[in-house]
Amino acid sequence: MPTNAMLRNYRKTFKTPRRPYEKERLDAELKLVGEYGLRCKREIWRCQYALAKLRKTARVLLTLDPKDPKRFFEASALLRRMSRYG
Repeated sequence: MPTNAMLRNYRKTFKTPRRPYEKERLDAELKLVGEYGLRCKREIWRCQYALAKLRKTARVLLTLDPKDPKRFFEASALLRRMSRYG
């Protein structure tokens, strides 16, 4: 029986900001942490990273031909995933 460590998927889950001490961003993140009761800034970065991946996929799909089967199939999957996120 394989252990849990063998089944682990290693991939990035968040992306840190380019400028770590930008005052406006720090204030906005602190406000979000307080408003939603998050544990740390990494939770904000994780959500931002997930949304960025969704937007990137949507931009790629919009460049394809409207009748392309890949666009049709992946667009429905993307919409389903977005509705699951909320």
